[in-house]
Amino acid sequence: MYGLQRFDIETSPPISDAEIKRRWTWFHQEIRKMSGLWWQRWAGQLLGENTLRYRVVRAIFRPLLKLLRAGRAKPAPTTLTASRVDEVFPVNYRPKVIAPLDDDAVAEALTRVEIVVVDESRDDVATLIGELNDVVGTSTKTWLLIVDASSSELERHEAAVLLLRAARDEDDVVYGDEAGPQPFSPILKSPAVGPHTLLSYNLVGRPALLRRATVRDVGGFDEAAGWAFEHDLYLLLRETNATFHHVAHVFRAGRSPQAFDGEHVNADTLACVERALARRGWVASTTLGELPGLVHWRPVPPLTWPSIDVIIPTRDRVDLVKQCLASIEAQTTYPNYDVIILDNDSVQPETLTFFATTNYRVVKCPGPFNYAHIVNRGVAHSGADYVVTLNNDTIVDTPDWLEQLLGLCALPDVGVVGACLLDRDERREHESIVIAPYPQHLRTDSNYPHRDHFALAIKDVAAVTGAVQMVERVFWDQLGGMDEQLKVVMNDVDLCLRALLEDRHVVYTPGVRLFHHVGSSRGDLDPLDDRDRFLRRWDIFASFVDPFFPEALLLLGEKMFYFLRSEEPRR
Repeated sequence: MYGLQRFDIETSPPISDAEIKRRWTWFHQEIRKMSGLWWQRWAGQLLGENTLRYRVVRAIFRPLLKLLRAGRAKPAPTTLTASRVDEVFPVNYRPKVIAPLDDDAVAEALTRVEIVVVDESRDDVATLIGELNDVVGTSTKTWLLIVDASSSELERHEAAVLLLRAARDEDDVVYGDEAGPQPFSPILKSPAVGPHTLLSYNLVGRPALLRRATVRDVGGFDEAAGWAFEHDLYLLLRETNATFHHVAHVFRAGRSPQAFDGEHVNADTLACVERALARRGWVASTTLGELPGLVHWRPVPPLTWPSIDVIIPTRDRVDLVKQCLASIEAQTTYPNYDVIILDNDSVQPETLTFFATTNYRVVKCPGPFNYAHIVNRGVAHSGADYVVTLNNDTIVDTPDWLEQLLGLCALPDVGVVGACLLDRDERREHESIVIAPYPQHLRTDSNYPHRDHFALAIKDVAAVTGAVQMVERVFWDQLGGMDEQLKVVMNDVDLCLRALLEDRHVVYTPGVRLFHHVGSSRGDLDPLDDRDRFLRRWDIFASFVDPFFPEALLLLGEKMFYFLRSEEPRR
């Protein structure tokens, strides 16, 4: 699914230790080069990668750095608006002048592409849609390109030429990134069109080549869709398994500023999403989001109230366990859940006394810390319909958290669901995991500093943290649970990627919030063996591309960069 492939099977050539080391070296060098201050770059060159002197210096200074970071003031979130023309994201992005186009290439494109100009200031959108459908029915050209009246001829021709150049025989929609209403903050899009993200907002947008025959075969544009007629079409095409192909180029021939106005698009967008949900037979509530064209849709959980087991691993730290349980008991409104505590060799008398007296089940999980093994053992003791892995250092902050997670997890095409985690200072520390090029937590309070449509949406993602993951028990068994060879880290990300290989999506919802005192239990355990095994399995730093995160973004340290992927680590 989405081009993912495992590289740790017999049919794949093995990746050598030297190659893995080279990839790590490249990654750390890129972080220092692009993200670090001058003294960090100097120190990195002096200390080297994973040397003894590096580990000694890290052990001495890391506690001090933690204290300094904890004392920083919480940054105020920024919302992208047309007035913030000085905002730059990604940090190195600069608008580019359109390169001169070859006259022959333009002429060739115009023989195959029907360019249709629309004016969104019209008040007769139904008539406009009728005119578009006339073009769909009468044109003899292969592709349809809808452009705004405010775009120039050069911008239209650039979109036609470059998108057509990238089009494949199997493609139904070929779409690009767009400049958007802010010149220094382009709208960057993912290589795949996640079906759940598309319900949240129009992530395809413009410019987009539409195969005319495909549009005709689904009945053309719906006049009832109003100014959301393209979003409505994309939803329908996604449901009919049309092929979408992304071109990572920022085009000027995108949507007009009016397309980002709430009064212009909100009502029509909400209606088209509700029709899409009805076509799929998904019962959900819908409300308008914080930004124009953003919809919060919340599936209703099954009326049978399936059973849910919340599985909490711990080794002692009864203070955390009690705090976690107290939040579950005080907040949870779901009527059919239970808790299983997984005891990994606790020895403190207070802990053992609590385990002997609690009404919750306690499952012994002896042996060296192996998170995947502990969780698998806990799931094996569960007879529930769904399981939630939950860290003992989490605090539930959303009363209907299980209802929201279950509503999404019960959808037929969803395998894993995750939530938003906040740190002690209410900074967002987890809003899904992106792999660009290495798995890292997306955080709008730091490395993704914009509260845009992507950040605020219920969306398809590559992975979510195991600190809170819901999975249907039958599907967990189908996957074989977590890989116990990944003892401490990457087992949760690996589980999500294997779910994608089984044609089941991983969905993140910002509507469920928990506090997470990260590292309170296992500390700083982060074995290199786990990370190297994960790199080998998924060919990280080489062929792997996160299908649901803009391929034009590179996350290095705490900063996002535009198109700075080096060919160095690729084989």
